[in-house]
Amino acid sequence: MLLVVYIDRLVSWPPTFLLAFVVCSDRKPSRGSDEMAPKKEKAPPPASKPAKSGGGKQKKKKWSKGKQKEKVNNAVLFDQASYDKMLTEVPKYKMITTSVLSDRLKINGSLARRAIKDLMARGSIRMVSAHSAQQIYTRATNT
Repeated sequence: MLLVVYIDRLVSWPPTFLLAFVVCSDRKPSRGSDEMAPKKEKAPPPASKPAKSGGGKQKKKKWSKGKQKEKVNNAVLFDQASYDKMLTEVPKYKMITTSVLSDRLKINGSLARRAIKDLMARGSIRMVSAHSAQQIYTRATNT
């Protein structure tokens, strides 16, 4: 429904000019037909992000320090119990390396290398593979 209002004779140039105001109703006229297409409802955005409350600066992300491994206190010298364990149990291991001895006997890496040399001199273990970075030994067999 359209409402047209006319105002007579405004006092301006030209003096006989008529001005018309058009007031529309609550609905916009459609271009092609009288009926308007039904509105498509938009899906609400996913709620993964929290809604922003107002403008301004946002907090910067704080980086975590990362997970730190607990420091182990490995022995730098053999005590009598660990030396006896080294002589009895280590020759029974299937794979013997510096890191295996260091982990199982709780000894320093340099002490583990010395223990391996000692066991090699006794003939308790034999070398499988030698490399500058890693030496692999195994139990000595009668073959």
